[in-house]
Amino acid sequence: MARRCEVTGKGTRSGKSIARRGLPKKKGGVGLKTTGHTKRKFRANIQKVRVLLPNGTVRRMKLAASVIRTGRITVRMDGREQVVPLVKALRGRNRSFTKAAD
Repeated sequence: MARRCEVTGKGTRSGKSIARRGLPKKKGGVGLKTTGHTKRKFRANIQKVRVLLPNGTVRRMKLAASVIRTGRITVRMDGREQVVPLVKALRGRNRSFTKAAD
């Protein structure tokens, strides 16, 4: 799968970088002159997160940092979309510790 958020659909966008030279009029110059346009990419901040779903399964998802910050994800379960709280799945020693505590 590409570099795309599974919840919001955010992905890589293209744009341009404009190179300029000169001193701005505000600072006493004759103004900025454009010397070139270069293509560039604006990449979304995509992270791989192990998510614990409400039915008890763990699924690795690619999520944008903005989705992780809000703490809510939209998941397709039982043929319909549900908004559920984002719960990161524990792994390693953390998981065995929480099982012993139960």
